[in-house]
Amino acid sequence: MRIGELASTVGVTTRTVRHYHHLGLLPEPERRPNGYRDYTLRHAVVLARIRRLTELGLGLAEVRDVLADDAGRELVEVLGELDEDLARQETAIRERRARLRALMADARAGRLPAEGPVSPELTALFGKFGTPTPQSPMAVKDREVFALLETTATPEARAELLAGLESMMAAPGAVERAHEAYALLDALADAGPDDPRVTGAARLLAGLVPPEMLPRDTSIEGDSGGKDTFLRAFYADLAPAQAEAIRHALRILMEDRPCPSP
Repeated sequence: MRIGELASTVGVTTRTVRHYHHLGLLPEPERRPNGYRDYTLRHAVVLARIRRLTELGLGLAEVRDVLADDAGRELVEVLGELDEDLARQETAIRERRARLRALMADARAGRLPAEGPVSPELTALFGKFGTPTPQSPMAVKDREVFALLETTATPEARAELLAGLESMMAAPGAVERAHEAYALLDALADAGPDDPRVTGAARLLAGLVPPEMLPRDTSIEGDSGGKDTFLRAFYADLAPAQAEAIRHALRILMEDRPCPSP
């Protein structure tokens, strides 16, 4: 058989056959005097086996291991690993479908936040927090940042973020004070960093955040590299007076933060 006949017999392309030659999966026959390779039934048998293994989901490196083990012990081991991997994928798919069903239900009920999809926990917090009326540009920005942080945080940091927000929301009058802070920050949109209203907005913001929520390695100016790159980008997205109010609030929080236990 020539390469096209071999490929057609097994149901693959000639490009696939050449690729398997290149990887060393399929032995490459010597060329005949006329320049063509002459494939035998053995080549077809091996190629068909490769096809069956790849259709099961094995990677080509795993196929190579299976083909190298004539006794078939490697195949049993690899198939077992593949079965475990498929079981994990099935679990993940079920969880994703459950999440999608919840999101669709929220969307139909008008509960899906504009920043969505976000986690059910953050969706619930947004619902408890309420929406300032009229809609506050600073509140919108704040929710977008929380959605960003939740998406990029490690599982541990995400849990801490949600717990901290839940704690903030539980304080009496927290929602009203937050809406007041948003209104003050919105009013600073066209002001300079030396505007006298900056101090009042900073104090109100600092009063909303428990000092223990502030990371111990926070740089107020966002100039220490690493994760503080985010803080620099956050400041750059604000008006000068708004950014100064948040810097001032961070200074207050750092001063009030409890000292670590010896």
